[in-house]
Amino acid sequence: MPEGLEPAYERGLELIAAGEFFAAHEALEDAWRAAEPPERDFFQGLVHVAVAWHHAAVTGRPVACERQLDKAARRLSPFAPAHRGLDVAGLLASVVEAAGRFPDLPTPRLQRLPERG
Repeated sequence: MPEGLEPAYERGLELIAAGEFFAAHEALEDAWRAAEPPERDFFQGLVHVAVAWHHAAVTGRPVACERQLDKAARRLSPFAPAHRGLDVAGLLASVVEAAGRFPDLPTPRLQRLPERG
């Protein structure tokens, strides 16, 4: 696993959960840059989630928000139902639920799944 990927991923999820969407976008971009090609869409999808909620919470740009939601769904869907310990299906459900609700997006669901083993 590339160095720096896991801490950036964990930090990005923590920041989304805390409502710090711009900072989450920055952390998740670091994870995306460090990721191997098969996983880049996963991390880019998470970046789109952070940016969509940032547009709703801060910039007030409904069209940009909706575009980011569409991109998030498209990038994350192949990783459902779960990837890297994240309930991707639950996150996708909150992305779908958010569509058309600008600026009152529901909190993105970032449920972590128990480790198998």
